[in-house]
Amino acid sequence: MFKATSPLFSGLLWKIPWRISQPQKARQRKRLRSVDNVVDTISAALARNGLKARSVDRWYREMPREEEMLPKDKYSLFDKKEKTYRKGIHSMLPLIDRLLIVQSLSTSNVTALAWEMRKTAKLPKWTRVSQRVNPPGF
Repeated sequence: MFKATSPLFSGLLWKIPWRISQPQKARQRKRLRSVDNVVDTISAALARNGLKARSVDRWYREMPREEEMLPKDKYSLFDKKEKTYRKGIHSMLPLIDRLLIVQSLSTSNVTALAWEMRKTAKLPKWTRVSQRVNPPGF
């Protein structure tokens, strides 16, 4: 007979809560700071050798640091399909921010690995570039 459980009665039951928890927020801030530290380390190493990288300079120009970001930008992303045009980050792959660094600062072998990791992310394709910058006004 039909047993009226939540998944059977109302469709697929998603286990992802709508609100991000305090430990998840702390881990997200830590990830953002660690990415900032990696970019700072690469920039310092290049400066010591008298070199510059366009991708690192572009990162500094376009990307805000963790302490400069608003909370809504740290914990949610723009999504044109959502009712409020924002989507929480806690339902996504946690290494999205590192993928930009892997893609722009490394060899093709690591970039291929980044593309494989991107396939499992729950983000629209155009937002996979970075999770730090959203369209103006959103």
